[in-house]
Amino acid sequence: MTFGWLRWLRYADDFGYSHGLLPGTVGTVAVLGTAFVAGYLLRRVAVASWAVPLVLTGAGIAWLATH
Repeated sequence: MTFGWLRWLRYADDFGYSHGLLPGTVGTVAVLGTAFVAGYLLRRVAVASWAVPLVLTGAGIAWLATH
């Protein structure tokens, strides 16, 4: 069984993982955790509960990719 979705690992340096897989993974988990908490806190406002986590995730992953 091949894991095609793992092909992106060959571009690890392009996605902010140039310091190693562990720091990049920790950063990605932190971004996703922050987005989850924001979505949970805004769960009563339907639009914000989806929009804010998406914006936070996009901004966080973009930041990881460029720094």
